[in-house]
Amino acid sequence: MSKILKPKEMNKCLGCLACMNVCSTVNQKDHSLVKSALKVRTTGGITSNYVAIVCLGCKEPACMEVCSSDALSKRPGGGVLVSEEKCIGCRKCVPACIMRAINFDEEKRKPIICRHCGVCARFCPHDCLQMIDCEEAMIYA
Repeated sequence: MSKILKPKEMNKCLGCLACMNVCSTVNQKDHSLVKSALKVRTTGGITSNYVAIVCLGCKEPACMEVCSSDALSKRPGGGVLVSEEKCIGCRKCVPACIMRAINFDEEKRKPIICRHCGVCARFCPHDCLQMIDCEEAMIYA
């Protein structure tokens, strides 16, 4: 059964950014928060709550539809996988994402898109993120 990443209890988030750090470290082999596939930010100032901006795992991903090099393919359960070999770095996928969840690696000239691996959820010290079954995710979509 495929799983998908969902923000669970962001009201418990303290903004430690451990999720972003482990994402960029494991998936991009880089310790830069800029290279994380998810973004954690405040909703409006340092005393506000935090939100996690993450790929929704769309069944019909707009980012894939606008990709002119067929570098994005459907991921089982929703979302996309990136073929870096096919990607030409055109950035069309970035504005196509309704969640603005696609980051762009300026050095590699490739998109950074969550592949729903769950490493961020495993390392969140406050259990703010979770991996859920894709069928269950459709209930919340």
